[in-house]
Amino acid sequence: MTSKLTRSLIYWAILSPLVVVILFPFGVMFVTAVRPREELFVYPPTWGFSEFRWENFSEMWVKTNFGGALLNSLYVSIAATAVALLLSIPAAYAMSRYRFAGKGAYRTFLLMTQMMSPIVLVLGLFRLMMALGLVNDLNSLVLTYAAFNMAFTIWMLQSYFNSIPRDLEEAAWMDGASHLTSLVRIFLPLAVPAVVVTAIFTFINSWNEFVLALTMMRSSEDFTLPVQIYAQVAGRYQVEWHHVMAATVLATVPVAIVFSWLQRYLIRGMALGAVK
Repeated sequence: MTSKLTRSLIYWAILSPLVVVILFPFGVMFVTAVRPREELFVYPPTWGFSEFRWENFSEMWVKTNFGGALLNSLYVSIAATAVALLLSIPAAYAMSRYRFAGKGAYRTFLLMTQMMSPIVLVLGLFRLMMALGLVNDLNSLVLTYAAFNMAFTIWMLQSYFNSIPRDLEEAAWMDGASHLTSLVRIFLPLAVPAVVVTAIFTFINSWNEFVLALTMMRSSEDFTLPVQIYAQVAGRYQVEWHHVMAATVLATVPVAIVFSWLQRYLIRGMALGAVK
């Protein structure tokens, strides 16, 4: 028991600088969000302040159209995740279970797309969406986010699908089940941890994306949260930092809720080989 406690203390001592580095920005963000505005520019800066100004959050919500941006981000992230999974699950299943011409080339293509940054393709994507009439339309973000995440989701799902024994499906076929029935009732329930892990990462990628949202959206009513928060800083003579930080704090809440809600699936999926 003593040796385990000693090892734990040593590990925490080694990791403590990393913990401080990770948590320090969140601490600054929260403190700035709840400080009175007149105390933000006190020099030298201090961590202490006279009172908690929780009304900073309500003021920010009204003045920055945070609620509309929140709904936009939720719609785009959830829809993009659903579309990516809907298209990736059959593709990953086919790559895991079947042999077909061009399979190796397709895998190489997926890997190459992961090396491309969305910034490189912004101009082409903007012209494409303009031709489709989807500029300043949230559905343009749904399509582009789903497309950019598909290579990642297919790779992750295929690696997990490979770990599910094929014998289970073959036994179902021998009992008279069709391929579709075995897929829906046998295979997919076993793949739930992998699907959830993939959905989490896809949701976060869509939630945090900034460049494409800034390029495609022209109206402030259609801004997602990253763009809306950026709009409170860029091109302004006076920045209300307490509102900016309050918006940033609230923007982290949905991601924290998703992680907390799906944590058990996340751990199972990563432990069973969904992330390799």
